[in-house]
Amino acid sequence: MSRTVYLDGRFVPFEEARVPIMDRGFLFADGIYEVSAVLEGRLVDNAAHLARLDRSLSEIGIANPYTAEEWTRLETELVARNAVGEGLVYMQVTRGVAERDFAFPAPGTPPTVVMFTQGKAVRDNPLAEAGAKVVTVEDLRWKRRDIKSVALLAQVLAKQAAAAAGVAEAWMVEDGAVTEGSSSTAFILTADERIVTRPLSTAILPGITRKAVLRLAAEEGLRIEERPFSVEEAYAAAEAFYTSASAFVMPVVAIDGRPVGEGRPGPRTRRLRELYLAMALES
Repeated sequence: MSRTVYLDGRFVPFEEARVPIMDRGFLFADGIYEVSAVLEGRLVDNAAHLARLDRSLSEIGIANPYTAEEWTRLETELVARNAVGEGLVYMQVTRGVAERDFAFPAPGTPPTVVMFTQGKAVRDNPLAEAGAKVVTVEDLRWKRRDIKSVALLAQVLAKQAAAAAGVAEAWMVEDGAVTEGSSSTAFILTADERIVTRPLSTAILPGITRKAVLRLAAEEGLRIEERPFSVEEAYAAAEAFYTSASAFVMPVVAIDGRPVGEGRPGPRTRRLRELYLAMALES
């Protein structure tokens, strides 16, 4: 069965979906994207993802083409049409199609809206049992990382560095401190059981899974420190993990070839993953 995608107001077969070469997303990476997880055919924490999409669009001056209710209806229909039980819904909005010019096109230029699904094991991911390994790389990104822009070249290079090293993720480093993963939020757990992650600012993306996990950690009675942490601190951590819509809570067992803690997923990380899965299923 052909995969169905959503493009500019219509559900169409994947093979028929076309975007003009003058689309500003293609020419300038002038657009925003968002990703929501699907578990048992239902969207996970979707309202928060749509709120972040709306904020990112606002930050670069693109009018949101749909209300949250309309986005949810379209996502739900797309999941049903593709019979996705577990996976992801990808949403992208660009500034639309116009002659190539750096300045914004004329007012009233309709945005380009694209949505598609991907089947993926997000709950029973084997990596969650074995634990992920990461490498550190220099953070090469622009200064507005809080905007979920489709301009992802620095993240592509970081992810490729991870792939070349045979590991799952790259943690990006600026001025000796970890900012975040190439597609995730980075956390460490200290020997005295404090969860440390970088505070929200323009230096990092405000992770939706990050927000939920911090709430769950607080409910578990864990102490939380929102501050930068160094690569050396990460090497010495009792546990480490990263979060994202597709990874949920992923234990990290090695950084730059050095084992984290005992070199296997730690009990606190396992517990947070269990709690997040329970929350995801309830949502």
